[in-house]
Formats: sequence, structure tokens, C-alpha cells
Amino acid sequence: MISEFVRALGLRRQLESSAGTLLGAGDREAIAEILRRSPLERDRFGFHPAVSAMATAVAICAHIDTDRNMVLAVLLAPAVYASLCSIEEIERLWGEDVAVLVSGLSKVAGLYSHSAVVESDNFRKLLLTFAQDIRVIIIMIVDRLALMRAINHHPAEKLVKDIAFEANYLYAPLAHRLGLYAVKSELEDMSLKYGNREVYSRIARELKQTKARRESYIADFIAPVKEKLAAEGLKFEIKGRTKSIYSIWNKLKKQNNTLEEIYDLFAIRVVIDCEPAREKSECWLAYSLITDMYTPNPGRLKDWISIPKSNGYESLHITVKGPEERWVEVQIRTRRMDAVAEKGLAAHWMYKGIQAESNLDAWMNNVRDILEAAETGPMQLMRNFKMDVYSHEVFVFTPKGDLYKLPQGASVLDFAFQIHSNVGLHCVGARVDGRNRKINHRLASGDTVEIITSPQQEPSRDWLAWVVTSKARNKIRSVLKENANRTAELGRELLERRLRNRKLEVDESELSRIIARMGYKDAIAFFGALGCGDMEVNDVVEALAESQRRADECPARVSASTYILQPPAADTGNDSNGSEETIEIGDGVRGVRYQMSRCCNPLYGDSVFGFVASDGAIKIHRESCPNAPNMRLRYPYRLIKVRWSGGGAGQSLASVSVTGKDDIGIVTNITSIINKEKNVSLRSISIESDNGVFRGVLALGVVDTADLARIIKKISTVKGVKNVQRNM
Repeated sequence: MISEFVRALGLRRQLESSAGTLLGAGDREAIAEILRRSPLERDRFGFHPAVSAMATAVAICAHIDTDRNMVLAVLLAPAVYASLCSIEEIERLWGEDVAVLVSGLSKVAGLYSHSAVVESDNFRKLLLTFAQDIRVIIIMIVDRLALMRAINHHPAEKLVKDIAFEANYLYAPLAHRLGLYAVKSELEDMSLKYGNREVYSRIARELKQTKARRESYIADFIAPVKEKLAAEGLKFEIKGRTKSIYSIWNKLKKQNNTLEEIYDLFAIRVVIDCEPAREKSECWLAYSLITDMYTPNPGRLKDWISIPKSNGYESLHITVKGPEERWVEVQIRTRRMDAVAEKGLAAHWMYKGIQAESNLDAWMNNVRDILEAAETGPMQLMRNFKMDVYSHEVFVFTPKGDLYKLPQGASVLDFAFQIHSNVGLHCVGARVDGRNRKINHRLASGDTVEIITSPQQEPSRDWLAWVVTSKARNKIRSVLKENANRTAELGRELLERRLRNRKLEVDESELSRIIARMGYKDAIAFFGALGCGDMEVNDVVEALAESQRRADECPARVSASTYILQPPAADTGNDSNGSEETIEIGDGVRGVRYQMSRCCNPLYGDSVFGFVASDGAIKIHRESCPNAPNMRLRYPYRLIKVRWSGGGAGQSLASVSVTGKDDIGIVTNITSIINKEKNVSLRSISIESDNGVFRGVLALGVVDTADLARIIKKISTVKGVKNVQRNM
């Protein structure tokens, strides 16, 4: 208690010294009065929240800016967390801007109850979304810096390591993107110190032992370079540095070297001030002067001036052997190149290999410009700077703390499908932050969603209006289509069963006319209506029966003579010019109308028979037609023996089913094989895939069964194809 009191007293003096008259007596008294309302509970490290807040405020004044509203927000946030005061009271006493900052801090602090997802990239995005104001993110970064400083000798070793990992994973990259390089380096160094104290201590010890010698070495290296460059009339600035402990450790890991063997342990940057037209020539002049003085390593030359990197980075990197035969990396660039490397598309963190996100990059570069260039205090310009970089996304938690990213406007149903397709298909609602919500409820960032399912739930067409993700929409459409086909099949079976009971034939042409007359756009919709009970089966049966009665009153006359049929007309799918005899009946009569039956699509070479329809036309069926047994049983007097005469007369339609593994390029390979066949053409293709299985239906134009057999054999050799067969 005494040590904490001493620490708090010291922090108060530092704050008052750095902030000056930033906080008046009225501010301090009002804050003290709020904190006296109830004792604050200590945090998980055993620290008093008010003392920790004071340490953060001191760090903000030292590293960022003496911004009154930021300091007030930091000092008042613990009281809001403990419910000692409300956001409304803060707004009344200190204004809207302070209230906005405290509200943002409260929202961000609430995310840490979901500790399972801090390592997720989505957590960083959610953090930025919740903050709303860039100053909130800056406060969080500096707060983590203050915490890292305070836990140096904390006994809870695992907790310290977790905080160190989080600081390195989450806050150090954000600090770097914002241009807070000193904060970033300190966070990284301390994260290494707490995560691997032995390695940190060894590197720090070696650097400490050689610090004076290194500084002297850099000075000795730079002095003649300055003299030489100045003698040539160049305007320049030279910066010398030694890498941070964390950066050195990364180099040691990657290169498996000792400290003395790291090439760029010493790094010199020469920044030349010149006109754009002279940039390349002056950079190469500096290169020539330096390599005349020190021996270069040709294998380490990196010329990104002649050919800049794809991200726009321009610089000339050389490694030379300086005094004492030690290697030193020298970077040569102009002031413009340096500005691009530090603030533009090729920011330092990008060319070091850290993954970038374009919208966040541009936004962060703007923030960095404000932090570095504002003359009236950077935080003054930040007050209206809104955090809308991820406004087109929402980030949602599961009850276990897993974090999912969804598009703006996503519903409970979208989230259910994001978890798993089966969860989405059986979703009946959800508990969002403990409250029951319907499946079309729109989610907001930070929601905790528990999906409720029922095995009886099935998707409906209304669901398509409630989802925004392609995954949910595609799965719903696929299931609706499957259900429609299943219902249509049920309706067809129901109709055929009723017709058999009435001893009536299914006349496809008459059925098509009835479907159109009843206002259905296709057979699937018609049979679906029968299957789900929207239409009476008996009405259709009666319509077909009436048509049959009319046909029986004027039966088609079929001569016992023999016929040779003309090839099918173009609209039947047969591309014949009419000069070739293709089907023969009896011994020589021509001119009888005939059609290829659509129920089985006969091809030249199939075993076929003829059936005289009610309109007098002869329909040609395959012997294996699924309707053949019924026709032979009920209408034997309408059957005619037929045989193929001559060769195939043009192409006829054949349907082929293909199944296999859903690999990239499988469709391209199949269509490529078909296109190479002289007598085969692809009329249409229908494709769907589910759980890695590819299913396709090909409508092929072929001359005869031999062509069909050949193309089926070739398709079956395609990699990934498991089965190919002809459909009825």
C-alpha cells in the first residue's frame, strides 16, 4: 500500500508537471468526488485503476500530446467501468468530446471479456470498429505501454506472458502504423523481455557492453562520409542507429547468426535533398563516393531506384566494410523517397513484409501525417476524425468467444450459415446478447450470438430477402431447388398413379398443352403444385380423360401396309435435310408423320418401336423407355414395329449425367473433349456441386449411339470424373 501510494504521488507530480495547467482545480476536485463515491476494485494485476489511469495519462503527455480531453477521458474511464458515473454525467460536466472518448474506451474494454479471440485478425478489426475515434486507439496503445512498464516484476508469470504476447501481436503493429515508432519499439522490446527474459537479457547485456564502442564506431564511420559528400556539394542528412533488441532477435532467428555477424546491426541512412530531376544521379553519386571509401559487398547491393518495388518503394541499399573490417548497411535515398517509404504506399512496415490492407493503409497514413505534421497539436485535429475504416463489416462473437466477420447488414440467418450450412438450414432464431431475436434480425459489431435450431425447420423463399452473404444465398437456393424437384417428382408420381387407376395413358403433348393452359411456366412448377396440394390431381386427370375420349372418337387409322418415314423436322432436334431415309416400317410407303419421343430420346442405333398417338402422328420410343411397359399393356393395338433404315440423318438430342470430384477445371476439360469431336455438339450444360461432389447434366447433339458411346468413354477418362451415363 505504501509503495502504491508513493507511486501514485510520483505519477501525480509527473502529470501536473507535464500537463501544466491542463487540468484545473475544478477538474481535479470533480474527478476526486466521483472516485470517492465507492471504492474501486483492483484489476487482475492487483493495481488500483485510478493509479493505472494516472500512469497512462502521464505516458500520453510524454509520447503523444498534452491533450486535455484525452487526459480527462483516461482518468474518468475507471469510474465509468465501475458504474460510479454515467456517460451523460461526464457529458454534462466536461462536454460531448470527453464523453465520446470515454464511451469508446468503455466499448473497447468490454471486448476483453472475449479473451479467446484476442489473437484473431478480426479482433483487431473489431477494435478499430468499436473505437470510432482514433484517439481511443491511441489511448489504448499508450495504456498498454503503461501496463507493460508496471508488470516488470509481477509474480503472475503466465498472465504477464499473455499480456506481452497481446502487446506484440495487437498493439505494436497499430503503433507502427500510426507512426508511434518509439512506443512500438518499447512494446516489442518489453514483449520479448517478458516472453523470453533469458534471450532479452543476453542481447541487452551484449549491447550494453558495446554501447560506447558502437556509438563511437558510428561516429567514426559517418565523419569521413559527411566530409566527402559535402565536398561534392550535396545537401544531405545522415542518420545512424543500432537496431532495437527485438529487431536484433528477429535477425538472429532468421539468419542463425551471432550478434557480431548481423550485417545491418549498424545502419546508416543518407537522405539527400535535391530536385526531382537529379534524384537518381545524386543517389548514384553518393553511392560512388561511399564505395570509394569503403569496400562494398556486391551480393548485398539492392537497387530499388532504377527499378522501384511494386509497392512504390525507392532506395539504394549497400553493405560496406567499415573500420575494423565490420559490415555496415547504408541506405541512400532522397527526401521524397524517404517520405514515400515512411508515409506513402510503401510505409516501412509494408516493405518489412507485414501484411497490409489497402483501406486501412491509406487511412493510417492520413493519421500518421496528422500526428507528425500538425503544428497546433495533433490531437486538436483528431477530434472529428471518424473511425469508419471497417464500417462495411460487422464482427460477431459466438458464446465461446470465437469471432466471425460478416458484411454490413448481415442477419442472424447469415451468421448461422457462416457457422455451418446445416446450422443455417435449421435455424429458427437466436439469442443476441441474451435476448431472443428472429432469424431476420440484423446484427451489429460486438454482438454475442447463440443460434437456436430445430430439426423441423426448413428454408423458405422468404429467406432470400433476409440474407446478404453469397454463402447463405447459394445454399438456400440450392435447397429450395432440391425441394422443388422432390415435390415435383412426388406430384408426377401421384398423377401417373391416378392415371393408371383410370387406365389412361400419359400423353406428353396433351399434358404440355394442359400445363400451359393452367398458367404454369414449366413442368417443375406444375408437378410441384400437384405434389404440395395446391392443385387437385383429379382436375388434371379429368382434363386428360376428356382429351382421350375425343381422340378415341376419331382414332388414327394405321394401315397394315409398310411405311418408310421421312427424317424428323428441324424443330424435333434432328438436323436432317430430309433426303435420307432413317426409319423404316413395312415395305415402302412414305410421308407418314412421326416424332422422336422426348421421354427417352431415341438415337440411330437404339432398339425402337412406334406408338400411334391420338393426333395420328407416330411417336418413336426406345425399347427401354420407362413408359414402354404401360403402353404395351394398355395399348397393344397402337404399337408398330419399326427399324432404322440407312445411316443416321443428322444430330439428335441425348442427355448424359456426369458425377465426380469437384476440381477446378473439370468442366473445362469435359467441354474441351466434346468440342474436339466432329459429330458431337454441346447443346446445354447444367452444373451443381455439394460437399466436394460435382454433378452435371449434358445435352449433347449426336448422330448415333456409336458417337454417344465414344464420347461417354472419353469423358470418363477426365481426371476427377467418377461416373458417366446416358439418361432416359
